[in-house]
Amino acid sequence: MPKNSKVTQREHSSEHVTESVADLLAHEEPVDYKRSVLNVTGETWDKQRDGEEELDAENRPAWNSKLQYILAQIGYSVGLGNVWRFPYLCQKNGGGAYLVPYLVLLIIIGLPLFFLELAVGQRIRRGSIGVWNYICPRLGGIGYASCLVCFFVGLYYNVIIGWSIFYFFKSFQYPLPWSECPIVKNGSVAIVETECEKSSATTYFWYRETLDISNSISESGGLNWKMTLCLLVAWSLVGLAMIKGIQSSGKVMYFSSLFPYVVLVCFLVRGLLLRGAVDGIMHMFTPKLDKMLDPQVWREAATQVFFALGLGFGGVIAFSSYNKQDNNCHFDATLVSFINFFTSVLATLVVFAVLGFKANIMNEKCVVENAEKILGYLNSNVLSHDLIPPHVNFSHLTAKDYNEMYRVIMTVKEGHFKELGLDACLLEDELNKSVQGTGLAFIAFTEAMTHFPASPFWSVMFFLMLINLGLGSMIGTMSGITTPIIDTFKVRKEVFTVGCCIFAFVVGLIFVQRSGNYFVTMFDDYSATLPLTVVVILENIAVAWIYGTKKFMQELTEMLGFRPYQFYYYAWKYVSPICMAVLMTASIIQLGVSPPGYSAWIREEAAEKFLFYPTWAMAILISLIILASLPLPLVFILRQFHLVSDGSNALSVTYKKGRMMKDISNLEDNDETRFILSKVPSETPSPMPTHRSYLGPGSNSPMEMSSAPNGRYGSGYLLASTPESEL
Repeated sequence: MPKNSKVTQREHSSEHVTESVADLLAHEEPVDYKRSVLNVTGETWDKQRDGEEELDAENRPAWNSKLQYILAQIGYSVGLGNVWRFPYLCQKNGGGAYLVPYLVLLIIIGLPLFFLELAVGQRIRRGSIGVWNYICPRLGGIGYASCLVCFFVGLYYNVIIGWSIFYFFKSFQYPLPWSECPIVKNGSVAIVETECEKSSATTYFWYRETLDISNSISESGGLNWKMTLCLLVAWSLVGLAMIKGIQSSGKVMYFSSLFPYVVLVCFLVRGLLLRGAVDGIMHMFTPKLDKMLDPQVWREAATQVFFALGLGFGGVIAFSSYNKQDNNCHFDATLVSFINFFTSVLATLVVFAVLGFKANIMNEKCVVENAEKILGYLNSNVLSHDLIPPHVNFSHLTAKDYNEMYRVIMTVKEGHFKELGLDACLLEDELNKSVQGTGLAFIAFTEAMTHFPASPFWSVMFFLMLINLGLGSMIGTMSGITTPIIDTFKVRKEVFTVGCCIFAFVVGLIFVQRSGNYFVTMFDDYSATLPLTVVVILENIAVAWIYGTKKFMQELTEMLGFRPYQFYYYAWKYVSPICMAVLMTASIIQLGVSPPGYSAWIREEAAEKFLFYPTWAMAILISLIILASLPLPLVFILRQFHLVSDGSNALSVTYKKGRMMKDISNLEDNDETRFILSKVPSETPSPMPTHRSYLGPGSNSPMEMSSAPNGRYGSGYLLASTPESEL
């Protein structure tokens, strides 16, 4: 140590000093102790490894601009669920009244937890594994669980992108291939395909032409080569976007994040010009206030908030880890959360405008078909002409005229009315037909687009939008896997990304067999919901109760330059954990009450039928939940009983650009004094206050550490590889 060192000067002084080791070290010159006698870890200095760590610090990727980062977070959080899940929940749970519980839960659960993930990622600058190892090593399983859930979700999510790619390429023809039922020849007679005739052209195209689906999950039916090829294209696109890191995927975000908004606005303008669009929007916003008191509505709203923002997946943490430390992540959290909400509302307006148009088309079709039945009954004298109001004109029959005629016939023929087989043809009934997910995108929406002028153009735009929404979410999901693994295990990025995509494609072949859609449903329903809820609860507990909310708020103040609202203190410490615990309990009850099953398409009946999962499928389902949750107890047990090292006794002092930074990641309150006062490995220092007085040269010098090169509290001095050392 230099003779003019302040520590040395104080050592030879009789003056009583009350500064801690942190205070003493903070005044030291930036000497590389890893190469000096203060390397008390007993490890040989590795010049090459030292250089790699320094290089890792200097070359850590960063966003090219704030706009690129915001678009990446928006692209990740705004996904397919905003387009086909939120409108369904809005319709099902009270229309405009559903927006109230959703917005309330977004503010008290979604925003605080989203801000928390952004903050820890930006502060520690590591992926999900590194972040939670840093904050609480015993809860380090959070990061591994997030990676597993990301992998499960990525497996089936990319299959949906593959379906969209198939429809995208099929859209380049007129008329659209799902606009009419196919004609098959039976000898010399041409007849309509029976399965299509019993259902509809769009339903037939989806289940038969696209999926070629089997009757149950037990009937594999072999691979669907068209979907296999589309899945390969989907994984190739994701791999190309990921292979060069955020410099590449960030640029992709400019298009993939903004293009969906262009399409949604175009669809909204076009939809509002369609006949019946206002009916759909009025139906959507007509509030059913009694629904607001239903606990099920609040549970579904909480679940949607939870998944809409991508909480627990690790993608949010991964993206924010590439930010500068002084970035205002509170502004980012608020902006992205409310953009996500308004995107959902925009998509809902578009969906209900189009479905309102479709409902009018289907209602008119119903009126025409039933009017023909009535004419037949009139001609065969089953019904009297006196029952028909005089102003009714069958050549220009309106829905209002039909409803009047229907009520008269129903009143007069009350005893034999059911035998006539007439339908009410009410617009409200058509609007109340709830559709979501694939049923909305690949059946209801495609059917509506067949009635659009220039339908191929709108179809191309719609499925290109779905592809972009899917890719934006997939890039975030894959970042939730690649970033923590690369940060933790220092594997080569390109090799790992390519290997991960290839492995995922091979495993994903289970989803492109003829029964694959049933596996997509299984993974979507059960692989993420419960494990992710547990993950986010533990994230909240790790920061608020183990790391400490006050400490975390103080560090946020230093990082942001201002103190976050006190609202976040109470939200992180009390409100969010309680709400998430209630949600988890409700999810477990829901799993117990609703027996696991799926909707199977029965070819002979041309209709959906609910089936229960067979025993082997139940085993897979349970295994998914257990496997995704397994890292949580496993890592805790291994580190609690010291079966693996958690690094909790390591004090690393790091240097960068002439400034010392102390890594206090896992340093206990007493470790600081024990580090200084322990002279030999066998000594176990008694607990002492953190800021213990330094007693001067007459006592055992705290710098006499050469006798214990491998001491229990030996420290390793590393070059500042990441800003995590500043936390």
